[in-house]
Amino acid sequence: MDCIFCRIVDGDLPSRRVYEDEDFLAFHDIRPIAPVHVLIIPKRHVESLLDISATDELMLGKLLVLAPKIAVSVGLDTGFRSLINTGHGGGQEVFHLHLHVFGGDGSYRTPI
Repeated sequence: MDCIFCRIVDGDLPSRRVYEDEDFLAFHDIRPIAPVHVLIIPKRHVESLLDISATDELMLGKLLVLAPKIAVSVGLDTGFRSLINTGHGGGQEVFHLHLHVFGGDGSYRTPI
């Protein structure tokens, strides 16, 4: 498997890390769409939300609990957006589950 995010977790590729624990890694996106744009990934490879099962409930819960903590730590204390692209049809480009946390001056706003 040649997953770019797994290579970042393993330390084979550099990243600007903002958070790390036993299960998750958060780092700045290399193609930001906002003044602040961080990705949160599980260290365990999960391709997308399409591959989630009931056994992943704890992991997903922790991911969502981490999002505001990480957002505040990178200066998004007045609010932020979060996004998970899922599958080719959902715009996913890297097939390792990741949560985008982004915000800043509001220039990133797009209709949903």
